[in-house]
Amino acid sequence: MTYKQTLISALVVISLASFAHAASFNPGTYTAVAKGNGGDVPVTVTFSANSIEKIEVGKNKETPGIGSVAIDTLPKTIISGQSLGVQVVSGASITSKAILAAVAACVKKAGGNVDELSKAQTTKMAAPAQTLNTDIAIVGAGAAGQTAAIRASELGKKVILIEKMPFAGGAAAVNGGTVVIQGSKIQKEAGVKDDSPAIMTEDYIKNGHNLNDRRMLSLYVNNVGPMVDWATTYAGMKLNTKAGFTNEAEHSKPRVMRWIDGAQGATRYLKAAVEKSGTKVLLGTPAKELIVKDGKVTGVKAQASDGTLYTINAPAVILTTGGFGANKNMLTGNLKNALYYGVKSSNGEGHQMAMNVGAKTQMMNLGKIYPNGMEVAPGIAKSTIWSNKAAFEDNSGIMVNKSGKRVISELDTNHNIKNEEVKQGGKLFILMDEPTYQAFLTKLNITGISKEDMDKWLAQEGKGYPIVVKANTITDVAKKAGVDGAELTKTVAKYNKFVQDGKDADFGRPSKFMKKQIASEGPYYIVEQQPRFATTMGGVVTNDKLNVVDKNNKPIAGLFAAGELVGSAMGDDSPPGGNMAWAMTSGKLAAEQAVNSLNK
Repeated sequence: MTYKQTLISALVVISLASFAHAASFNPGTYTAVAKGNGGDVPVTVTFSANSIEKIEVGKNKETPGIGSVAIDTLPKTIISGQSLGVQVVSGASITSKAILAAVAACVKKAGGNVDELSKAQTTKMAAPAQTLNTDIAIVGAGAAGQTAAIRASELGKKVILIEKMPFAGGAAAVNGGTVVIQGSKIQKEAGVKDDSPAIMTEDYIKNGHNLNDRRMLSLYVNNVGPMVDWATTYAGMKLNTKAGFTNEAEHSKPRVMRWIDGAQGATRYLKAAVEKSGTKVLLGTPAKELIVKDGKVTGVKAQASDGTLYTINAPAVILTTGGFGANKNMLTGNLKNALYYGVKSSNGEGHQMAMNVGAKTQMMNLGKIYPNGMEVAPGIAKSTIWSNKAAFEDNSGIMVNKSGKRVISELDTNHNIKNEEVKQGGKLFILMDEPTYQAFLTKLNITGISKEDMDKWLAQEGKGYPIVVKANTITDVAKKAGVDGAELTKTVAKYNKFVQDGKDADFGRPSKFMKKQIASEGPYYIVEQQPRFATTMGGVVTNDKLNVVDKNNKPIAGLFAAGELVGSAMGDDSPPGGNMAWAMTSGKLAAEQAVNSLNK
């Protein structure tokens, strides 16, 4: 069964319009545009005298595998019910609302009654309970779950993969798009022959502040290279070898590359490989509980959005449900008040299901906090990580505190910059001239921010969320952002002298990233920077076979886990490319161990 087929079967609520009178339109074809997550979403609608006949969504920049799901399915739902009163696609609400707004505008142009079409009666499709039998059931279709499904299928096992969202991808679909490739053939072919598991271990222990679970870290560093070789051959994934390694201060050796098209590309490759594998995929189907018989996990119960109750019998279950960053009730310590920018689906259901059968957990108070976020709404952040690289590596952007002073190299580690932000009251500021700002804009769409968003925030003149301001002089832009303008002017002059001398005498910003001076004429821009988090670093405990253990460290028969759900390999901080590499490496290993358990 393909992703599209399973998605259609998982669309569970069909909204039927309740009209006082039959709908009436001026026949013809009309076009309207609404703002989506990635910019304009053009929609063309064809009407007959009494019905909506056709809806086409034009060229857009909505996220593949997320917004594209709404584009594929919502028009069909509107036409089927002849109604605008339909449910948005969970997880793709911005794209859904854009489509609905554009269709509504077309209805108005066609002389239809938008208010009447927006009224809906919902009827749930009756569906009987179903019992399914498989070799391996995998819960969660992020990078770890999809990797596990591909590998287990390759090894000859029958696999059912269930996902609570109406699309696959999880947090991996919206991450930075990079992956660690230590020990892979591609790393060696790119000229890096002096890296090793031992060196990577040293880097990770330093970055994770010696809080790493050494057993999991050993699994990671010794298997990530073979995983990359497998993923780029059997699984058909593609790395951007032409662009080469990304510059990452956390890694002492070049070992991080981007997938072609970043996270969006990785999402497409995984989806295609899962389809090719023959895995049965049930989207829109949240798991409810694990089935346990005689102390052994023997399957999982789930319920689709249409109400269908599934009993999935499987002698091996792999939990790959991600983290719990979106669940405030599970957060503790610094995470409780940190800005959250991750996927809304990270609610910790996998942790809870595992704990309900006695699973041991560790390091549940830790999360990966990044320094490069904007508070776009109270408590909610969006990332500028790739835009920052464009501003700092190829242009003249600098980062200052409220007093207008640089306090750290803009290209230091994420951990050190985050700590400096906390020290500076939780906020730093990026100053950019016009060329730098334009470069900054080109990378924002990677993390779901559009130029239209930036223009809207600029119009707030620093009086809303987030602080994004523009002015013709350094003192004026500083005033709008609440930064000391006189001191910022001195800082700019000092930095420009460093560029001229080819050396950052204050903080050691690498000279190869100091090729351009800050322009002597405006306009200038300031964009806030605040700590943000999405990834939880703790989770369930497993043995070295990724078999979940109980509080007495005894394996829970039949239960395996991988990905963010199994925290601890990276300690309290994950370096760039680390989370994606861990998800896929642990997913592949969990599949292999689950298969081995069945073959005994």
